[in-house]
Parts: sequence; structure tokens; C-alpha cells
Amino acid sequence: MRYIRTVSTDSDDWSTRHSVLATARRAAALVNALSGDRPDPADVADVADVLRAYGETDPLDLTAHDVAGMRTAAALLRQVFAAEHADAAAAVLNRLLQEHTGPLRLTSHSGSTPWHPHVDRDDDGPWDEWLLASSCLALAVLVWDRQHPPGRICASPSCDNVFITQGSGQERRYCSRRCATRERVAAHRRAHAGG
Repeated sequence: MRYIRTVSTDSDDWSTRHSVLATARRAAALVNALSGDRPDPADVADVADVLRAYGETDPLDLTAHDVAGMRTAAALLRQVFAAEHADAAAAVLNRLLQEHTGPLRLTSHSGSTPWHPHVDRDDDGPWDEWLLASSCLALAVLVWDRQHPPGRICASPSCDNVFITQGSGQERRYCSRRCATRERVAAHRRAHAGG
């Protein structure tokens, strides 16, 4: 099955683990893990670790072929994170939804989960289709809800990670505090190097 099975009977726990925001964060984590620009791209074990971190349970029937397909899906999803405005993010998502997903449907995975929406073509479809469909659905809801791109690519020149933007404060530019601090320190050193 290509969806996270329920671990407890508490529907709030299931809803938290499968919220739109959790699904979008999982999408960002998988895009980062599957990035083809990395010196050591993720292998099956690395991708399985990310899936488990976001609630997927063993046994994971994941192969090198699956990871290769997921890498292609991640490259398509990266385009959403690269969008500068809501219009551009929506255009990318509309294209991906039209070209790579099925119609919106509700599923309970034969009663093993609460009812929830899917846009992949089959509950037991391939991993790359599941990644693209579930991610597009979550990212589309974030665009709808916030009326701006759901995420960004880190502004640090030495990092290409994507991240989900959230909150109402100043818009984040970096994927992590580490990248933000590194860039502040570098800017400080450049400013004081001339004096």
C-alpha cells in the first residue's frame, strides 16, 4: 500500500500525522533527499528513512527503480518551490495535477484509515505517482489557503534545500537556522573585511 497505515485508533493522531502541513513537509523532505544535485544522492535506505520519519510503516516495498522514479517526481515538485508568486506556483501545480494525477477521490484504504482525499490513480500505485499526487494535493491546498507559494528554495548560495514557508511573520529566506547564521556571518565578515 502506498499510504501510511493508521497506527492507533485515535483519529486525531492520524489527522495530525497526515495533515496538509505534515504532507507538505514530507514533500519538502523527500525533494531534498532525492535531489539529483547532491554529491551522494539518496539511496533506497535514505528514502525509506525519510518515509519512516513521516509516518510510513514497515515493511516498505521500495526498490532502486522506485527511488529513480521518485527522483523524477521530486525534480518536478522542485518547480513549485522555485515559484516566486502564487500565480506561478498555481500554474506549476495545475500542470502537474493535469499531467500526472487522477481525479480527486476519497479512500479509506479498505477501512484501514479514516476517509481522506487522494489524487493518485490507485491506492497501490507506484511510489513516484504517490509522491507526486499527494505532494501536489497538499501544496495546492497551501496555495489556496495562504495565497502565496507554499515554499521556497533556500537563499543560501551553498544550499539548494527546499522548505515549507509558514506563519504570518517575516517571510523565511533560509531552510534552517544553520543556513541563516552562516549567511549572516559571511555578510558580517565581508562588511568588516574592507575596514
